[in-house]
Amino acid sequence: MNSSPIQLVFVALTALLLSACASLPEELTATSDAVVTDYATWTQLDPAQHHEVRLGGVIAKVTNLAHQTRVEVVNLPVDNAGRPSLTSEPQGRFVAYVKGFLDPVTYGEGRLITLVGTTGEPERGKVGDFEQLFPVMNAHGHYLWRVTERVVIDDTGPYLFPCRNFYCRHFDDYPRNGRVIQEVN
Repeated sequence: MNSSPIQLVFVALTALLLSACASLPEELTATSDAVVTDYATWTQLDPAQHHEVRLGGVIAKVTNLAHQTRVEVVNLPVDNAGRPSLTSEPQGRFVAYVKGFLDPVTYGEGRLITLVGTTGEPERGKVGDFEQLFPVMNAHGHYLWRVTERVVIDDTGPYLFPCRNFYCRHFDDYPRNGRVIQEVN
């Protein structure tokens, strides 16, 4: 059966569009299909069951131990690609233990991270003088995100101000509005 050139172009464009969709980084793939991605749901689960979770947020503290690193994270909801949401309010804190050494400069306070792992026994900790019970994750994968910003300027353009002989306004005189858009990559 011969394919027409239109069908080939359609298939190529479809493949191109699907490849542009956001996908989950390889480091965040889970070993099971039943991955918990909601913080409130995770805190209600029995830690002895060792459920698999994928959560992310802002790094609050990094402590290197003898054979692992303790990462305290202020939780933010994650999307299907594992990216933490910049527009959502924090939902709480959790602790993740990552095998090996994570450099505190690279994994510094304020960076966005997503981790995948299994539930562990909760531990007591403090945020300032306030005591809190932290849910714990034993992470087997993590991904450090970058926040990029771009500026969008909305020009009104000269089409709103007609030119009447010597009364033309210079283009720089038109009012402009803009906004900064933050994206997690």
